[in-house]
Amino acid sequence: MPHELETFADGTTAFASARLSAWHQLGTVTQDTMKAEEIMAAARLGDWGVRTIRAVGVDLVDGVEVQIPADDKRMTVRRNPVTGDTEYLGIVGTDYTVVQNEQCAEMLDRLVDQVGGAHFETAGSLRRGKSVFVTMKLPTAMEIAGVDRLDLYLIGTTSHDGTAALRVDASPIRVLCANTQRAAFAHSVGHYTFRHTSNVNSQISQAREALGLMWTYMETFEKAAERMLQTELTMREFEQVVGQVWQVKDNASDQTRNNAKQRLGTLKYLIREADTQKAIAGSRWAGYQAITEYLDHYQPAKNEFARANRVLTGNVGELKVAAFDLLTV
Repeated sequence: MPHELETFADGTTAFASARLSAWHQLGTVTQDTMKAEEIMAAARLGDWGVRTIRAVGVDLVDGVEVQIPADDKRMTVRRNPVTGDTEYLGIVGTDYTVVQNEQCAEMLDRLVDQVGGAHFETAGSLRRGKSVFVTMKLPTAMEIAGVDRLDLYLIGTTSHDGTAALRVDASPIRVLCANTQRAAFAHSVGHYTFRHTSNVNSQISQAREALGLMWTYMETFEKAAERMLQTELTMREFEQVVGQVWQVKDNASDQTRNNAKQRLGTLKYLIREADTQKAIAGSRWAGYQAITEYLDHYQPAKNEFARANRVLTGNVGELKVAAFDLLTV
């Protein structure tokens, strides 16, 4: 897979979780909640010493290797947490400022330092250390019309190869089936992005302001969910939504059409018969939950490891946003 949780030479996986969740049964699973330094150690994310070094190309001239420096570029490297070897991560610009994994966790800590009861829940490394993520569970939960509970999370992500900035997202996770919710709204912000420059630490105060916007995002999500829960969804309407989320072209192969038919069958089971939908059956909210549950737990994958990776890094988030947009009222 092009995107995957990192596995080290000793067979361990760069992932830790304080409970079974949407990224279940991967890496180290603990029974207790964890602090920043504990989850960094459990996920093998600590003490990488990410840094930039000279970027040099090698040319072969008359059989002799000649180094050609890239003066406007730098190379990011790390210390492998198992072997201690220096490893390549990516090529960045000369103004790029490294953000250590510990700083990603510290950022979440500082964002919620006035919110009692928040704790770290998952952390991991993707693409052989090029990307990392840390999640923190907030003590507050949503109750959608009193019948459906969603836990609230902050998710910190960053890259060490220059492909993504340090970013924090707000995300609800449905308790009943641990499926990660994704929704986009035109007039509220569910994330805040830092630039990899020397003033990253100074932007913590700005991020606190952004956290207020995230609470607005959560409130908007909750109100939208309640409207969806109070609005009926017919099976015909649900099938039309599925057809728009997973569009099948007129010239699609027989295999593609067969896959679409099987997917629709599973989705119809989820919305009609699954225990996870009983309290919300017949509503547009149930339609959305059936799609998110399918994406997180039923979509075909060669194994659970591959499925969890896809939830973290694939197009699952975009499909959930598309479903939400189609079903919201």
